[in-house]
Amino acid sequence: MSDNGCRIAVYSGSFDPITLGHLNVMERVSRLYDRLIIGVGINIAKRPMFEPQERVELVRDATLHLKNVDIHTFSGLAVEFVKRCGSRVMVRGVRPITDIPAEITMMMANRRLAPEVETLFMIADGELAHVSSSLVREIAPLAGDEQLSRFLPQHVGQAIRAKRA
Repeated sequence: MSDNGCRIAVYSGSFDPITLGHLNVMERVSRLYDRLIIGVGINIAKRPMFEPQERVELVRDATLHLKNVDIHTFSGLAVEFVKRCGSRVMVRGVRPITDIPAEITMMMANRRLAPEVETLFMIADGELAHVSSSLVREIAPLAGDEQLSRFLPQHVGQAIRAKRA
């Protein structure tokens, strides 16, 4: 997954499901780098709403308009995935109030594990900055389609409805 001379950023996460906040970060990062690799993390300790391949497809459908994006699954340490991708930039989407302390701790650990990898923190634009996959999973059973559309790409809301049917 390495491209010599190509500026590659890697954005990893569970994306269970991908939200408009994730998509906002992906769009902005894709404009800054030649290539954006999205790593859909597999954590066997968690019970996801969507299986890894379903999450890859949801992310792929959401990013079809971004021509420099590749999507892969990975397990293990995200910083190792970044290195395997031939990148030195790990993108982390953060919410300003809830994520910063834990993300800084993880960034410092990653610097010890892979000093050549830099972490780029990105906050989704204003009205999306608070959106998280866990919030969506919590409200999805109670929210209507119009309400979900404020947090999710339309096809993701449909996939959640199909899962719950």
